[in-house]
Amino acid sequence: MLNFFKKFFDYNEKELQRIRTIVLKINQLEEKARHLKDADFPKETGNLKEEVQSNKKSLEEVLPWSYALVREASRRILGERHFDTQLIAGIALHEGKVAEQKTGEGKTLSATSALYLNALTGKGAHLVTVNDYLARRDCGWMGILFDFLGMTTAAIISDKSYIFDPKYRDSESPDWRLEHLRPTDRKDAYNADITYGINSEYGFDYLRDNMTDDLKRMVQRGFHFAIIDEADSVLIDEARTPHIISAPYDEDISKYYTYASLVKRLDPKTDFVVDEKLKTAHLTEAGIARIESFLGVKNIYEKDFETLFHIEAALKAETLFKIDKDYIVKDGEVIIVDEFTGRLLQGR
Repeated sequence: MLNFFKKFFDYNEKELQRIRTIVLKINQLEEKARHLKDADFPKETGNLKEEVQSNKKSLEEVLPWSYALVREASRRILGERHFDTQLIAGIALHEGKVAEQKTGEGKTLSATSALYLNALTGKGAHLVTVNDYLARRDCGWMGILFDFLGMTTAAIISDKSYIFDPKYRDSESPDWRLEHLRPTDRKDAYNADITYGINSEYGFDYLRDNMTDDLKRMVQRGFHFAIIDEADSVLIDEARTPHIISAPYDEDISKYYTYASLVKRLDPKTDFVVDEKLKTAHLTEAGIARIESFLGVKNIYEKDFETLFHIEAALKAETLFKIDKDYIVKDGEVIIVDEFTGRLLQGR
């Protein structure tokens, strides 16, 4: 076990040493970046985009200069110069690695270099965070930096989208970092060079795009590069809650009442088996035979397997789900109760 940890930390140190050599190249370009005029930064971004998108240079080849540009732009516009450790984190993020930074070590600034670099492809770069405020704040805050560099920045939150616009000002905003966020539609937000958003909205927009019957109504474009803030929260804690979405479905629902009435006629001693611990209920051979006699079908597996599926769902609802425990009925609507938190799951 000790040898394993020793090898792990040796590998980690080797990786840090490799990345430090790249940081050294960035530092050597700092003086060159200092001599640029403000108007030169968007031009440099345009040149880098042309080189990358025409395959003249790879992202790795332009990384040192692009990171030097971001560092100098941040120093001028935000008054914050990236520390070497923040550049190390930015390089690790670009390479798809996990970078651990403590609160106050500048995660927001560290991500800017990797976002800028990957946005040079013209395919967009996403930052995934955990709540509406962080998505808006970081978009408005870092949007100043990206705008100086000649890139567009957007934010996607619950039911709303914004794009950073230095000419727009919300005089009622309580936070200066939110003043220049102009409301826009979802598609424009996704088409920005860099998009900040919350994980659940990215997921729901993906689901909505897959349900639409009109390509023009799709809002997301191809998936290229994303940085996940608080990865443990987004990929583990938040991932435990499924994203469920529904659309109007024109179907005769009277048959569901039939299914419910059929399972009430089954004999619990012989026709089905319930496992309350595993939350499962299924028909026995005797139960299937009884269902076939109710429906006048000889082999339900061959003739009407979909009906059998719905009957087993009705059986599970009848035997395992208890009113005012697993669900409630409010204003004529069934609302599921979360078994872990006890909260009502509206719309589920």
